[in-house]
Amino acid sequence: MTDTVVISPVVDKPKLADPVLQHEVEQFYYWEAKLLNDRRYMDWFSLLAEDLQYLMPIRSTRIMREQQKEWGSVSDFAHFDEDHISMRGRIKKITSDVSWSENPASRTRHAITNVMILDGERTDKLEVSSVFFVYRNRLERQVDIFAGERRDVLRRSETDAGFEIARRTVLLDQSTILSNNLSFFF
Repeated sequence: MTDTVVISPVVDKPKLADPVLQHEVEQFYYWEAKLLNDRRYMDWFSLLAEDLQYLMPIRSTRIMREQQKEWGSVSDFAHFDEDHISMRGRIKKITSDVSWSENPASRTRHAITNVMILDGERTDKLEVSSVFFVYRNRLERQVDIFAGERRDVLRRSETDAGFEIARRTVLLDQSTILSNNLSFFF
């Protein structure tokens, strides 16, 4: 028997977040999206914590009574399960001339919305849910649109951005990815 990743689409109603903290978190996400859209990958990399986990579990389509199995198990494969070191390698590859998957580079547009601070009891470590839409155009005619939810753990940092991403779980709405590759970031 495998351990099922329990990722519930249902979130308890969060407590009302401090408006200043809510604004700070939203501005952090907008800045992060701007860095990714502008292909400023090293600046974006500086937002990632040293103990990072960056995960995109594989989603499967299940009937209602098997909904708890939708996200697979810990021992199953994931689209990616990265740490700080492997993310550095991905960025090194994406910014080099030898990466066929990003040469020429994709054009992306990240839209982040529905930002909810799920656990705002502590202001130095936050659990945050946000909805994303990523539009990607590659070469002349390849267009990909991704939608989903990100579940993050953000920590306060001394950087200009104010936070660092300690954990990101990307929950795609689609179970079959038709894109040629996932060589960009969410």
